[in-house]
Amino acid sequence: MTADQLTSLRQAISATQAISDDRGYQHWAGIHGLPLPMYCQHGTPLFLPWHRAYLYFFELALRDQVPDVVWPWWDWSVDQQIPDAYNARRVDNAPNPLFNSPIQPSGRDGGPPRTNRQPGAPDAPPLPTPDQVQAVVDLDDFMDFQTQLEDIHNGVHVWVGGTMGEIPTAAYDPVFYAHHTMIDRIWRLWQLAHPQVGPPAALLDQALPPFQMTVAQTLDPSALGYDYAASTAGAPGTNG
Repeated sequence: MTADQLTSLRQAISATQAISDDRGYQHWAGIHGLPLPMYCQHGTPLFLPWHRAYLYFFELALRDQVPDVVWPWWDWSVDQQIPDAYNARRVDNAPNPLFNSPIQPSGRDGGPPRTNRQPGAPDAPPLPTPDQVQAVVDLDDFMDFQTQLEDIHNGVHVWVGGTMGEIPTAAYDPVFYAHHTMIDRIWRLWQLAHPQVGPPAALLDQALPPFQMTVAQTLDPSALGYDYAASTAGAPGTNG
């Protein structure tokens, strides 16, 4: 990210964290996990389309506050640590909104009031390598690709640990979105590598609640107003 992009992201996250209604960060984090119902799709054929819709609509909510903000991705296959932008407790003599976030009372289920991380714990899997990412991108069947990419995704959640390691609270951690934007980016790279292949036709008209969007409507990122750099490895960056 450029300095201006990072400033915009911090401003947007701070602004939405200060909003208590359905425009705010707590509302959007709660869509993925607690409070009930938990809408997120894991271990289902809708894993990738649902999370693309989630990122898209949450980014629109951020842009209502800061019009030029974009989700950045964390390329954990190259930058094998929590990115500095998310790891600093304070920035410019103020708390860094990317370091952690409050968890609304109805989203805690007896857990902590703020997000926390325990990266690289001894029992955590290592972060994926560029070769592992490329091997997944090389798969030529969507369901095989999605299943193996979700396995990679799961391992990163476990590696980060803390509240990121639990579905009910994971999306309250700001680094969740950098991780999932990387997952979305890998799906886009797979689409570019296999332009004639996609989800099974039976999935295309499936809705992705609570979003007013079907699987088919998630397939073309450019129609949603963004795209990614077209290589599997490189420095962390942003979608456009």
